[in-house]
Amino acid sequence: MNKRVAGTFTLTLLLLVSLTTACGYEKRIQNSDHDYGSRQAGDPKNARTAKMYGSASGENNLKQHDNAFFEYSNTLSNKVTQLNGIGTAIVMLTDKNAYVGLALDWTAVGTKSTGRTNEQSNGDAVYNTDTGSQYWDNRQLITPYNSYFSVNDHSQLSHELKQTVAKRIREYAPTVQEVHISANMDFVNQLNEYAKQAWMNRSLVPWTEDFNNLVKYQFAGGDKMPSQIIEYENMRAKSRRGESIIPYAR
Repeated sequence: MNKRVAGTFTLTLLLLVSLTTACGYEKRIQNSDHDYGSRQAGDPKNARTAKMYGSASGENNLKQHDNAFFEYSNTLSNKVTQLNGIGTAIVMLTDKNAYVGLALDWTAVGTKSTGRTNEQSNGDAVYNTDTGSQYWDNRQLITPYNSYFSVNDHSQLSHELKQTVAKRIREYAPTVQEVHISANMDFVNQLNEYAKQAWMNRSLVPWTEDFNNLVKYQFAGGDKMPSQIIEYENMRAKSRRGESIIPYAR
């Protein structure tokens, strides 16, 4: 009888330890950057701190995106890429702001605040179906054929994800006025083209106006689309080969 009681007590104790361990593990996951969708009390990502991303005034302000210059930040791009849920990040710094393009992956949950739980995978048929984008290209960062996924509207990214990214940016670039974040496919691919120019030690000065048009269109309701670097480089390559860059009449 005593053995049965002792055995029951031991089993109960083991179950309690297992449950405590499991609960502790779940809590650590929710509190970490593996889970951007947690709404649990005590999650440090849900702490009542000032919003660290987006417009400081809370309104669309085209003038805030009149940047005097922009440059690719390799350091910040690497720091943001290290966060869970982010496959690759491209960060551009200006005299005012930081702009972050995210290619998301499956190393975290809750990166999207609304919509279907499977989000927008570019590894299958679900791929920004509401954009009708015509800029699919094998040189681009996000395509229908790799494992990254995009979110068309930056407002659909979870608050926790954007807050975590903005906090990381401000840790290393504390003087930026605003941090703007998007995982929109066309936006990310365009930032990728600017980054390539920087990697080849080419000046980004000629692209400043186009960059401003891009960020205004993405974050402040601007109505001008930027020139596509890909199209420009294709024309330049044709010109070097002596080919005509004038489109054929149809």
